[in-house]
Amino acid sequence: MADAREKDELYALDISGVEWLSAPGTEEHEERVEIAHLPGGAVAMRSSLDPDTVLRYTEAEWEAFVLGARDGEFDLEQR
Repeated sequence: MADAREKDELYALDISGVEWLSAPGTEEHEERVEIAHLPGGAVAMRSSLDPDTVLRYTEAEWEAFVLGARDGEFDLEQR
C-alpha cells in the first residue's frame, strides 16, 4: 500500500502533457478506459467520458491491480 506522502506526490504531478492510451480498435467517440504512464512506473486512469476525473496509481498499486485482473479477481458472475 502506498504511503500518504507517495500518493500526495503522485497527485501533485502535472500530467497535462501525458499521452493517453486506450484499447486497440476503440473509436474516439466510444466510451473507453484510458491510461497514461507516469514517472516511476505510476499510472493514471480515466474514462473517456469524464476526462477531468483522473485516478492515479503507484507502481505497486498498478501491479497489484493488473495481477488481480489477470487472476479473475474482477470477473463479473454470469447471472
